[in-house]
Amino acid sequence: MSDIFREIDEELRRDNFLKLWARYGRYIIAAAALALIIAGGIAAWRAHQLSERRAQSARYAGALALVRAGKTSDAATVFASIAREGGGYSVLASFENAALLAKSGDSKGAVAVYDHIADASGVDPAFRDVALLLSVMQGGSAGDPKATIARLAPLTSPGNPFRPTAEELTAAARLKLGDNMGALAVYKSLADDLTVPRSLRAQAAEMAAALTP
Repeated sequence: MSDIFREIDEELRRDNFLKLWARYGRYIIAAAALALIIAGGIAAWRAHQLSERRAQSARYAGALALVRAGKTSDAATVFASIAREGGGYSVLASFENAALLAKSGDSKGAVAVYDHIADASGVDPAFRDVALLLSVMQGGSAGDPKATIARLAPLTSPGNPFRPTAEELTAAARLKLGDNMGALAVYKSLADDLTVPRSLRAQAAEMAAALTP
């Protein structure tokens, strides 16, 4: 008797399945096909990105080889192209391009590249801070010491790894303003700070001694 009920139950299940399949089967097939297309698209995109990164890496290495060969103009062109493309090597290429511009005497061009890195929200903050320092060192802020001090202010906060360099540049800017006492205070602070590199402390101590009335 139990076998009969089991057969009936299985038959009912089969009938229900066939009815459901007749009603929703095409949607299930479409959903499965869409899932396969999406998965295939993701895999293809990842493969494309990997290929692009490898190609960009090869071009970056090629540009470095051009620099070593003395073909700085050609190298700068490649670095600028990589920087415009974005991707993993774009920031490094921007730094290399700026360095070549500075070396060639194009300070304004170098500052423009450094400022672009420093203002890019998608760039790692450490890279942005380095770019800001290099911009100032290259003569950024159009030589305006007040603007320089304002730009460097965020980097002079406690805990910033670039604070000593930023403070040294701030002191130099204060000297340009004629604020000798303000510069002296910064140099003394650097000279007394044991967390500051020894060479920078020694230089700050010399400046402080020279400025002390």
